[in-house]
Amino acid sequence: MMDVEALVTPVIEAAGFELVEVTFGRESGSRVLRITVDRPGEALDLDAIAEAAEKVSRRLDLEGFAPGPYRLEVSSPGIERPLKERRDFERFLGSQVSVKSHGLIENVRNHTGQLVSAGAEAIVVATDGGERRIGYTDIASARTVADWDAELKRSNA
Repeated sequence: MMDVEALVTPVIEAAGFELVEVTFGRESGSRVLRITVDRPGEALDLDAIAEAAEKVSRRLDLEGFAPGPYRLEVSSPGIERPLKERRDFERFLGSQVSVKSHGLIENVRNHTGQLVSAGAEAIVVATDGGERRIGYTDIASARTVADWDAELKRSNA
């Protein structure tokens, strides 16, 4: 199986997008390649996502990716986006985040609060229970947490 991420990253970046996540698996009996992209500093609209999907599709066809049928889905990360790389955490410093750790840290596995730092080895989240240092290798999953009241006010303005 080809390394899809290595295959599509240059195409995504050349189009001015950032690759957030790539997953390939079975869903409801068919194979689905799901690619999540973002455009730093700019909102993504349907035209931008369609442009990214077209470029990725062309590249995958040229490289002969995946024999047999599969469905390609290209989307934005949405308001509550996953955080995977150190650069993701650095970009969202000051944001509300939810981090799930592989094991217990201070007797807790789910850590929600403000992301206050993202160093070389770990992040620090200011939770209601105090600041928690969580090593990157200890992070099972992480995402930003939307302030839904603010989002609703913004959409109604």
